[in-house]
Amino acid sequence: MSDDYDLPKGDLMRGKRGLVMGVANKNSIAWGIASGLAAQGAEMAFTYMGEGLERRVRPLAESIGVKALIPADVTDDASMDAAFAQVEELFGRLDFVVHSVAFANKEELMGSFVDNTTREGFLTSMNVSAYSWVDVAKRASRLMGPGGSMITMTYLGSERTIPNYNTMGVAKAALEAATRYIARDLGPKGIRVNAISAGAMRTLSLAGISGGRSMLSQGRAFSALKEDTSMEGVAGAALWLLSDLGRSTTGEVVHVDAGFHMIGLPDPETAAEAG
Repeated sequence: MSDDYDLPKGDLMRGKRGLVMGVANKNSIAWGIASGLAAQGAEMAFTYMGEGLERRVRPLAESIGVKALIPADVTDDASMDAAFAQVEELFGRLDFVVHSVAFANKEELMGSFVDNTTREGFLTSMNVSAYSWVDVAKRASRLMGPGGSMITMTYLGSERTIPNYNTMGVAKAALEAATRYIARDLGPKGIRVNAISAGAMRTLSLAGISGGRSMLSQGRAFSALKEDTSMEGVAGAALWLLSDLGRSTTGEVVHVDAGFHMIGLPDPETAAEAG
């Protein structure tokens, strides 16, 4: 178990098997969630893309007893076929899936959305960030029975304009809409599907956004709790949604951002402090 986060230990996920997609390093939200699930007894496999990422992720995976590292390119059907065949061979069934996969060209995450968005970049972002969720849900649901649960990761830029979030914001909006439609289709099978909208955190994704550091400071200053979004908070929400505690909850976008999303206008004093 990782010592990086203060995550409670227990048996909520004992006997449950799942797939976690999107672990990149120890600061990844997917890693924080996986650590929390492992602390509660879950068995997991991780996916990765490319040898460089495998080298970074393998020590993390081994530290929490992950059963397998599986190569998976979400833009390639043959790669996804092979990945899920390996998951089925490894586990036989799936109880949960964590989808934390997104991409947009860095040059399109700055300045004007209208001027800087290209057709190729837009389609790539939608393919990786939104369609992959639909594809993963379709494949994973074939290995799930009643009680199965899936979550994906989103951000407030899907609902409101955020400086420099641009194409990713539009892709995240599609991701959230897809969550509702997937939840509708899989609900009769007893499978729950939700999204977590986490506040700004120190991840590789944030580093790729121009002005990302200011998103952290302003998020803290303008939030209701006047604190950063914690990895423990996001992992806790994931544990709720993926465990039997989340029964009857589906099709939701759950905000875990210290209350940032609910603020219309910050207090004048708070705005002045944030600059």
